[in-house]
Amino acid sequence: MKNSASECQNMAQVRAEIDRLDNELISLFAERWTYITRAAEIKKPIGLEARIESRVEEVASNVKNHARENGLNAQTYETMWRHLMESAISHEENLMGAAESGK
Repeated sequence: MKNSASECQNMAQVRAEIDRLDNELISLFAERWTYITRAAEIKKPIGLEARIESRVEEVASNVKNHARENGLNAQTYETMWRHLMESAISHEENLMGAAESGK
């Protein structure tokens, strides 16, 4: 059962809600990953690199703005997202290289 933070009466409830949210976040990251894979499939035949620096900076800016809007530390979430983006870029590069070697 979903409880708001203020509805939690003990640490077991708090931990259960954190675990629930972590599970939802992982599901969202898995969905995000499908788009990263698709991006590599689209970029390769049209000659785009995996890393498009202007897009990296756009995403980082978006994350900072969304973090601020939600009362979170923008720097913390920018750092997290930059790690996420580096992993995504590496995944794209691997897929794009695999597509090339498979020819």
